[in-house]
Amino acid sequence: MKKTQTIPGNNRLLKDIRRHMSVYALMVIPFVYYVIFKYVPIWNGQIAFKDFRPIDGVLGSPWIGLTHFKTFFNSFYFAELLRNTLFYSFGKLLVSVPLSIILAVTLYECIRPKLAKVVQTLAYLPHFLSWVIMYGILLVLFAPGDGIINDLIKLLGGQPVDFMTNVKTFPWIVIFSDAWKEMGWSAIIFIAALIAIDPTLYEAAMVEGVTAIQRVWYITLPSIRPVIVMVVLLRLGTILDAGFNQMFMLYSTPVYSVADIIDTWVYRQGLLEFQFGLATAVGIFKGVIGLLLITVSNWLVKRVSDSSLF
Repeated sequence: MKKTQTIPGNNRLLKDIRRHMSVYALMVIPFVYYVIFKYVPIWNGQIAFKDFRPIDGVLGSPWIGLTHFKTFFNSFYFAELLRNTLFYSFGKLLVSVPLSIILAVTLYECIRPKLAKVVQTLAYLPHFLSWVIMYGILLVLFAPGDGIINDLIKLLGGQPVDFMTNVKTFPWIVIFSDAWKEMGWSAIIFIAALIAIDPTLYEAAMVEGVTAIQRVWYITLPSIRPVIVMVVLLRLGTILDAGFNQMFMLYSTPVYSVADIIDTWVYRQGLLEFQFGLATAVGIFKGVIGLLLITVSNWLVKRVSDSSLF
């Protein structure tokens, strides 16, 4: 009787790497990026627990424990900063993800390929514009004097509204302008998931005489549910990142009460006031909260469905 030869685990791994060398080669650049810019700087994260003085360096600065964390938590603006940050983060999540899914499904179901390509290109374009340019576009739309929206309001007999400095309208401009800018780019992953759906499912549905809405509701959305779960869980991991670049360009003194977020406060305290230890402590706080949220959310999703991130 011939004996079967078992391949040791290490040899099997090496053979797999050789077989898929091209795929592993593609991982080199992102791997190097994360090592250099994400993992190496962790060493300097210890200044969150030190009274950091540049002249003494990271190792020479004295330890002060959790002083920076206490300073942040006891700040007069802590509750306001946390409230604004969570509002914008969850607002963008609840608006951007559904709009991205709707856009992806619409492009996928479009029966005119040329029209789908034009719409897809126009939807992608805002992602490549900086928030400086987007701010100029928003001014053209919402300026109180000669903005397009206010011109329409005045034409209808109403009074112009200063949308950009009004505490009631400013938050919605932030949320929907972010959705407008990122909706097309975020739809890419959903379009990829839609392409992977087995076409025989749609063929069987057509035989059964289902409508287009029923096809989307009972086939398309359930088929891409794992991707939706993954995207939402990844967004929860950065829930305390409410968009510094956008907020830094759009906010002004009249709307500080509804526009000031953790990142803008860290910018003022950490960079303008040279409190690098405090800024690092806030960064660690955001990272820990993000890790807890993504872990708990993944556990809950795994309990109620068969989809999870890990």
